[in-house]
Amino acid sequence: FYGQDAEVVGPIRSARFFDANIIRAYKAVFAFGSAYEKVFQRLFNAEYADRLVVESPGSPLRRYDPSGYNHLVVNTAELSAYITKKGIPNGRQNLDGMFFQLQPPAGSQPAEHAYVRYSGAIYNRWDYDTTSGKYLRFSETENDVDNGPNEKYAQLTDRLTGQPIAFDNVVVLLVTHEYYNRNPEVVDILFSGSGTAYAFRDGQVYQVQWQRQAADSVVSLTTADGQPFPFKPGTTWFEVMGINSQVKPDEKGWRFTFWMP
Repeated sequence: FYGQDAEVVGPIRSARFFDANIIRAYKAVFAFGSAYEKVFQRLFNAEYADRLVVESPGSPLRRYDPSGYNHLVVNTAELSAYITKKGIPNGRQNLDGMFFQLQPPAGSQPAEHAYVRYSGAIYNRWDYDTTSGKYLRFSETENDVDNGPNEKYAQLTDRLTGQPIAFDNVVVLLVTHEYYNRNPEVVDILFSGSGTAYAFRDGQVYQVQWQRQAADSVVSLTTADGQPFPFKPGTTWFEVMGINSQVKPDEKGWRFTFWMP
């Protein structure tokens, strides 16, 4: 967290195959609750296995039970101290690869709203706030089986500060998804090489290319002619969707609907 520690981060969920990309790209410590057997094997057989922290006796992960929910949480300062005590280097890592520029580039379309729908039970919306210059996140409150007309949202806020969840950049990455197993359904995401992306910043959207040429590379964006695309200085939220997902601009904004053959 590079000095931006939080007393409570959660709920911490189980690990997925995709998490290996994040660990390698950002040279991260990874805390999680549990995992599918094959995910466990991939994680603990990797070169970063000493940076994995799973719920167990002696770990800094603990249970928090608001309103009857048995959430797994962690204090990030305690997590860092735990890793340091184990003798694992925990200094600043090389995260070169992203390009930042305050001035918005040319070649955009207006985009005050972005809708990202993974399923009838998991969907969200981003609204551009002209006052802060950030996108505010809204999340589903009810299941919607009608593919959009009956979506219900509530604004997300930080439980510790009460402030809205807000980001300077929102980037939708279209990435190859494939079935590792169909029964039970387990999906792997092949996050390497390059692909199409949509970058939202300053109330505008840009169609760009995402790039990740090596296993330890962070995500970078380029324009159609291969030039670096500038993120707005600040924070970025990445949405990862399948390459067959529907992308549809309309009068309400841009809508991304997950689809996997």
